[in-house]
Amino acid sequence: MSSKRAESMEELISVIKDGDTIIAGGFGLCGIPEKAILALADSGVKDLTFVSNNCGVDDWGLGLLLANRQIKKMVASYVGENKLFETQFLSGELEVELVPQGTLAERIRAGGAGIPGFYTPTGVGTKVAEGKEIKEFDGKTYVLERAITGDVAFVKAWKGDPFGNLIYRKTARNFNPLAAAAGKVTIAEVEEIVETGQLDPNFIHTPGIYVQHIVEGEQYEKRIERKTTRQKQSN
Repeated sequence: MSSKRAESMEELISVIKDGDTIIAGGFGLCGIPEKAILALADSGVKDLTFVSNNCGVDDWGLGLLLANRQIKKMVASYVGENKLFETQFLSGELEVELVPQGTLAERIRAGGAGIPGFYTPTGVGTKVAEGKEIKEFDGKTYVLERAITGDVAFVKAWKGDPFGNLIYRKTARNFNPLAAAAGKVTIAEVEEIVETGQLDPNFIHTPGIYVQHIVEGEQYEKRIERKTTRQKQSN
């Protein structure tokens, strides 16, 4: 096997074309592929469809691509932290497909597993089910949901090796393993690339077979999406 390590994210972004569908890991601002997003923001690629749990915030994460008018369609389950998202949607500039969170996770997982679709009770009787096949199993109604795959997947991991084996850290795992499996080309950015054999096989979350490129990032900001405080209680 040859190394999948790249020297910079910028050289990897060249595989992305106008109109591509990109699946991005992350939840809020936790575990987002921030280096890939920054490189894409500088690339000028446009008319993209992004599949991600949410669309970042106004000045970070996928919100940077919104500000550049690079995203044409967003497939997500939560969009409440981004005023620019709201503005573009209400003006008709941005196409939005809202998907229940568990359904979104399963649609991405199914895409990575080669399963074209599945039935779920979530969304039956709501706008989520409009225009979709409805079927009854054992007296219960289900809606057919189609799998999601991407031309490219961006994921962020804690550690990786030159062959693309990845370990995520705690809740930063979130949607990343699902996204990694569902991209035709998966680009992984990691905080540290270790030598082959240093990762315990029992703790690898994404096997390298799903990853085509890996790059080591530096100086991750790890911003907090929303910070709240409370006054200290006196005894």
